[in-house]
Order: sequence, then C-alpha cells, then structure tokens
Amino acid sequence: MRQFADIEDLSGLVGDALGAGCHVVAVDRLRGGSKKGVYRVRLDGTRTAAVIVYRWAEAENYWPRAREADPADPFAPASGLIPFLTAQRTLDSLGARVPRLLLADDSRRRCPADVAVVEDVRGGTLEGLFATDPARAARTLGELAGMLEVMHRHQSSRYGRLDLLERGGSAGEVTCEQRVLERALQDLAEAAGRDGRVAAAGTALRERLYELADRVSPRTEYGLVHGELGPDHVLVDAEGHPVLIDIEGLMFFDVEWEHVFLRLRFGERYPALARPGLDPRRLDLYRLAMRLSLVAGPLRLLDGDFPDRALMQGIAEHNTQEALALLATGSGPRPAHHGTGSSRDAR
Repeated sequence: MRQFADIEDLSGLVGDALGAGCHVVAVDRLRGGSKKGVYRVRLDGTRTAAVIVYRWAEAENYWPRAREADPADPFAPASGLIPFLTAQRTLDSLGARVPRLLLADDSRRRCPADVAVVEDVRGGTLEGLFATDPARAARTLGELAGMLEVMHRHQSSRYGRLDLLERGGSAGEVTCEQRVLERALQDLAEAAGRDGRVAAAGTALRERLYELADRVSPRTEYGLVHGELGPDHVLVDAEGHPVLIDIEGLMFFDVEWEHVFLRLRFGERYPALARPGLDPRRLDLYRLAMRLSLVAGPLRLLDGDFPDRALMQGIAEHNTQEALALLATGSGPRPAHHGTGSSRDAR
C-alpha cells in the first residue's frame, strides 16, 4: 500500500518555507506524476494562497525496476532533489522561467524523503490555455519559442545530464546518435516481447534503425534541452509567461532530440517552435527511436500499479501505430494528437 503525504507530514515543511504564521488548511496530491509526488498545499494566515511541494520518495515512484541503469546514460531515470536543483539553477541563470524555489530540504528532518517547496503557478498549463484562450496561448507559445532558442544555443562540448556533468562525470566516448540507437534497440526488444505487431516487424525495425544511424555524421557541440517538453509541462503565470516544469532531466544533447518531441506533442502548433539548421538525418533516426520509447516505456509502467492505466495504454497503442507507419512510409512526420504524450511527471 503506497503511503502518500498528508497535512501532518507537510505542515512543518511549509512553515519552514513561509514562516510560522501560515496555516495549512488542505493538501491535494496532484495526478499525473510517475516518479515524484506533487502536492498543492492550501494555506491560511499568509498572502500566499497555496504552494507546491515536490516529494521524491520511493512510494511516489511508479516505475518498476527493470533495467540496470548506466549512471552516465543521459536517458537513465532522472529524479531527485539534486537533478532538480541543478536544472532550476541553470534555467534561472538563462532567464528561463521556472517555479520560484522557496525551500529545498534533504535533511529528512521534516519528511522521510527529499523535498522542495515551490511557488504555485495558478494559470494552468499551456495545453489547457490552447483550449480556453487561443490568442493568449499563441503569445505564450511565441515566448516559449524564444526561451527554447536561448536554451538550445547554450552549448557544451560534452553531453549528458547537468547534475552528472557538474560532478565531473562524462557520457564517455559514445556519441549521442549511438546512445539513441542503443536505447532504441532495447526499447524495440522490450516492445516486441509485449506486442505481437512489433514482434512481427522486429527485424525490419531493427534494420531501419541501423540504416538511419549509419547516415548520421559525428557532432561535437550539444545544446541544452528539456528532453520531454510538451504543452502539459509548460505552466502559464498571471502575466502569460511560460513556466517550465518537470525539469529534472535537463541535459546537453542534440537539439534534434528536443525538436522531435516538440513536433510530436505540439502537432499543428509546432511551426511556432521550429528552427532552421536541424540535421534531417538525425531527425529521422530520433523520430523512430522516440516512437519506440513511447511504446516500451508506458508498457513497462503498466507492469506496476500506475493508476491512470487507460492513458498509458493509449500512449503505447498510438505510438505502436506510428512506429509501424514510419517503417512503411519512411521517417516523414505525421500529425500529432493528444494521445502522443510523455509518461514522465506531469509537474
């Protein structure tokens, strides 16, 4: 039985962040997260109506332990206070808006887990704003494009997750495209073991991955990317500015990886985020690899007790169809819809 946080668990922590005068009146665990708990803590006795608490506890992580992760692998599970703080500090320095940090605590004095208290950005998600106020959403999207351009032009001669690089780690001699190929082959094998359609096309998909990887030339500079940035991972503040969330996986990597996901998630709105100069051969490889990842990942999550099972089944099914379509028609893009989302944390 998973044990989530309640008022008693979080009151002292929020009091430390805002002062003794605040009083916690309610705690709501927000849906969607798969690696950390996200709680809206509603308050009385302070001008702040609510704050958000992130809680990185084993009880909050729905991912089964399947693979032995290489810590140098930029695609290894990104979760925890250190990756969050590293990403938050870096994005802040670039002027990329993230929720304001109020308190970070790894002492386990208040909670038996690493926790962070951040501002509650109450404007909803960019995804929701597309439906309710398209004109305002378009302005936010334009600002997001500028934010991403700053991030992608912030480059490094080494790739990998920021917290690893800050500690002097390295992704080794393996290139980005080789990392993607290796991961895609693992995802293909895993998906083939769970879906007969993927198994039937397994040889053709494997050969296609190798073919696409062979076309890619080496690269020595990498941009700063979010990694899985959809409109559900962008909040909108009171002034209409975009606010990035789910930032623990921030890394230096090929910006084509980011753009494949942006195109997949933003669909017909992607042209506002597009940029010239992307490598079409990398895009072809990464497009197929991303589809396979979005088959294997959700199916793996369904091995556990993740509550929103229909969502994960829908993501896996949609991306199975898209991967097989890429095999049949080449790697040209197809229109995205709301079933293409990521299975990472919603906040």
